[in-house]
Amino acid sequence: MSGAAFGRLSPAFPQRAPWGTSARLRAWQAAALQIYRDRDPRDFLAVATPGAGKTTFALRVAAELLNAKTVSRIIVVVPTEHLKTQWADAAAKVGIQLDPSGTGTRRGRSREFDGVAVTYAGVAVRAWHYEAVTLATPTLVIFDEIHHAGDSRSWGDAIRDAFGHATRRLALTGTPFRSDETPIPFVSYDEQPDGSLISRADYVYGYAEALRDHVVRPIVFMNYGGPMRWRTTSGDEIAANLGEVMTKDLTSQAWRTALDPKGEWIGSVLRAADRRLSEVRRHLPDAGGLVIAANQRTARAYARLLEQICDVKPTLVLSDDASSSGRIEQFAADESRWMVAVRMVSEGVDVPRLAVGVYATSTSTPLFFAQAVGRFVRARRRGELATVFLPTVPIILAHAASIERQRDHVLGRPKHQDAVDIWAETEALMERANKQEQASDDLLNEYEAVSSEAIFDHVLFDSQAYGMHAAPTSDDEADYLGLPGLLEPDQVAHLLEERQRRQTVRHERTMRRDKVPPEQALHRQLADKRKELNSLVAQYARLKGTPHSHVHAGLRRECGGPPLGQASLDQVDARIRTIKRWLGR
Repeated sequence: MSGAAFGRLSPAFPQRAPWGTSARLRAWQAAALQIYRDRDPRDFLAVATPGAGKTTFALRVAAELLNAKTVSRIIVVVPTEHLKTQWADAAAKVGIQLDPSGTGTRRGRSREFDGVAVTYAGVAVRAWHYEAVTLATPTLVIFDEIHHAGDSRSWGDAIRDAFGHATRRLALTGTPFRSDETPIPFVSYDEQPDGSLISRADYVYGYAEALRDHVVRPIVFMNYGGPMRWRTTSGDEIAANLGEVMTKDLTSQAWRTALDPKGEWIGSVLRAADRRLSEVRRHLPDAGGLVIAANQRTARAYARLLEQICDVKPTLVLSDDASSSGRIEQFAADESRWMVAVRMVSEGVDVPRLAVGVYATSTSTPLFFAQAVGRFVRARRRGELATVFLPTVPIILAHAASIERQRDHVLGRPKHQDAVDIWAETEALMERANKQEQASDDLLNEYEAVSSEAIFDHVLFDSQAYGMHAAPTSDDEADYLGLPGLLEPDQVAHLLEERQRRQTVRHERTMRRDKVPPEQALHRQLADKRKELNSLVAQYARLKGTPHSHVHAGLRRECGGPPLGQASLDQVDARIRTIKRWLGR
C-alpha cells in the first residue's frame, strides 16, 4: 500500500479535515498507530469520539499489516447495511478493495477484492462460515462500534466463535459503553476492588480532547419545555409542564405528548430549528439538518410538517436497506435542507454537513443519545458550530451536560453502590431501546395526547445553562437562534453570556413597566412572586440536577423563614434575590 494512496484519504474521511488539524494523520491517530506498532498486539481497542477519524486509523493499520504480509484478508464488521458501503468506499481510497455484498469467501466474487464488509447480524447467521475463513487465511478483523457485539449473548457468542482464530482483531468504538452482564468479545477487563470488571482500552481519544484540538465541533443544545395535556385510558385528563420533576411514567407520557405530530410543541420546535438552520447556512451554505424520529409513522408526519415550514420536501429515511443508503448518500452529496430519519441514522452514518439536529425520539439511553449527537460533531472547517434541539426532560439534559464523559464497560456492577449515577435510570432500558420501532409504539395506546405547547427553556453549552423562558418567535428566542454558524468555543460562551444579559435587561424592563400597583390585592402579589421564584428554582434545579424541594430547602436555610406557602412578600423577595445570585445574575 503506497504512502501516496494514503495521502488521498482525509483524517476525517469522508470529508476534508478541518483547517489546521492535521497534514495526513492527526496527532491522536499517529500516537495510536505508534502504540499499535510497538505492542504488535493480536487484540487492540481504540476508543475515539465520533468524527475523530477512527476509519482512517483502522485503514492505516490494515494497510501496514497487508504490506507486511501479516495478514492477507480484511473483514470489517459493522452495525448497519449502509456502513458496509461506506467502509468499502473509504478503503478504496487507500487501495484496499472491500466487497460490501460479499460473504467472506472468494467463491462468487472477484479475486481483486482484499476482503469484505459484513454486519454483526450477518456474522451471527453464518458464524461457522467466518470461522472457516479465518482458519484458512491470515485475517485482520475490524469491529466497527464493537459494543454491538454485546447487544445480545447470541451475537457475542457468534462473534467469538467466528473470529476466535483471527490473526489480528482491531476493535473501534466512539460511544459510551454500558453496564450489564454481557461481556464484549475480545475486550480486556480489569477487576476492581468491589469485584466488578471494567473494560480497558488500548487508546482513548475523547470529545474534550477532540474539541481542544479543533477536530470536532462544539455543541449548543437548545432546550424546549412547555405545558402538556393528555388523557389516560381511564378518562382522566392530566396536565403537566415538560421538564418538571415527575414520576418516570408521567415524564414519559408528557414527553410523548410533546412529540405527538398533531400537537403544537413539535411544530414550534421544528420551526425554530429551521430558523436556526437558515442562520447557519448564511455562513455554511450547504449545512443540513436531521430530525431523529422514534418510528416510521412520526417520521412521515414530521416530514410533512417540515415541508409546510420550508416549502421543500425533506429526505425521508425509514429503514436500513439499499434504497435508504442511496438516499443518505444523495443527501450527503447535495445541499438540501432537511433529512428525517428513524433510528438507523443515529450511529456511524457520515453526513458531515449536518449542523442542526432535532432529537424527536423518546429513547433515553446514554448510548443512543451519544450516537445521535455524534452525527453533528464532525467538523469540516475550524469554527463550525453544531446545534441540537432537545425536549426539556431531566435524563436527556443530564446526558447533554455529561457529553464529555468517557464511559467504560462495567461487568457486574455492585447493586449496593451509594454514588448517584445519572445513567442508572436507563440501564434496564438499554437492550429494548435499540430494537425495532414497534418498541417505541408500546405506550402510544395507553394514553391520548390532548394538547402541547412549546416554550424556549434555556441553552446548554459546555455544561452551563444560559437564558430564561421565552415564547416561540419572541425576541428572546431569536437572540439565541441567531448565533453565528462559525464560532470558536470561547466565542460561543461569550455570546451566550451577552445574550443572557440582554434577555435579563428586557425582562427587568418589562417587570418595571408591568410593576404591580400598590392597590393590587396582597394575595395576587404573593401569587406572582411565588410564580417567579418557582421558575427560577426550576432553572437552578435543572442546572444542578437536584430536586426542586432541595433548592427550596437551601433557600430557607440561607434566607430563613417558613415554607413558601407561609412566607411573606418580603421573605419571597429575599429568596428571589438569593437564587438570582446563585444563578449569577
